[in-house]
Amino acid sequence: MKSKLSLPRWSIITPILAWLLYYGKTLEFGGIYDLFLAFALIGTVLAAVHHAEVIAHRVGEPAGTLVLAIAITIIEVALIVSLMLAGGAETAALARDTVFAAIMIILTGIIGLCLLVGGYRYQEQQFGRFGVSAALVTLTAISILTLVLPNYTTSVPGPIYNTSQLIFVGIISLVLYGTFVMVQTVRHRAYFLPEKVDSKTEAHVDPPSNQVTILSTVLLLVCLGAVVLLAKMLAPTIEGFVVDMGAPESLVGVIVAAVILLPEGLAALRAAKKNRLQISLNLALGSALASIGLTIPVVALVSIFTGLTITLGIDTKSTLLLILSLFTVALSFGTGRTTIMQGVVLLVLFAVYLFTTIVP
Repeated sequence: MKSKLSLPRWSIITPILAWLLYYGKTLEFGGIYDLFLAFALIGTVLAAVHHAEVIAHRVGEPAGTLVLAIAITIIEVALIVSLMLAGGAETAALARDTVFAAIMIILTGIIGLCLLVGGYRYQEQQFGRFGVSAALVTLTAISILTLVLPNYTTSVPGPIYNTSQLIFVGIISLVLYGTFVMVQTVRHRAYFLPEKVDSKTEAHVDPPSNQVTILSTVLLLVCLGAVVLLAKMLAPTIEGFVVDMGAPESLVGVIVAAVILLPEGLAALRAAKKNRLQISLNLALGSALASIGLTIPVVALVSIFTGLTITLGIDTKSTLLLILSLFTVALSFGTGRTTIMQGVVLLVLFAVYLFTTIVP
């Protein structure tokens, strides 16, 4: 039996250093400072992964996987709202682009990589079909209602909802996500529990103490705050780099979303390497649901109270990729077993998404 009595020093020092670098930006050290900020951002993301896993290990499954999913959504919502309020009308499509990017990265990139790595190491992996099915049916409904349906409503022209429609969609998004969380954590909790793994695959580790769990919770919040601020600070630099490349500005949203989802992706990948695919899918699909199910209602409130117009409908190309991704993922998880083949297919779709974003 192993016991973790303390946290590694790097996981404590890194977020503190990130905050110091954030406030040090006002000293104007020059362009090389952005490189230090980028390294600090990556290190803070890794620290966030570690602290989220400590908390998840303490509270158990499947509630543990909700910790990182909701934490990532807090980052996303805070970043979107702050940029919306600062950018005004020019950021009308920011929420749509960020949420769509997050869904595509999770469905094709993160899940695809987990299936590829897991299939390579173990040839075949198993998971609970009922839990994955519940997550996918909920994600499909929310995605289509929030990102596709606005293109076909007629109360107002364009891919937007009017105020009453926006309120309605925000409410049903909360209803769907809230019902899913209730099913996952209470009513059908067993659907989301991982299969027992061989002791050779993963050594048993005692749950962390209350003191360590509380410290990890505080440090996780510190990490998430640093990630939001550093990502926002680096956004103009990333945007300038994208413009210099001659790529569409929508690529900025993809890069920022990828950074925000990095903690979730790393945690899911580590679970797949340990032959715990159920944990990987709980993390990935739960994060996708939290991303769209919680972000849209908050953005709707911001739109209503500030008068900003929010564009939600995605274009035809994006609609096709979204439906293809949802359909492919549903087929991949239909048997309760996955191999390297499903991982390769999803990663190819992810490559197509990235390529058509850069070269529309």
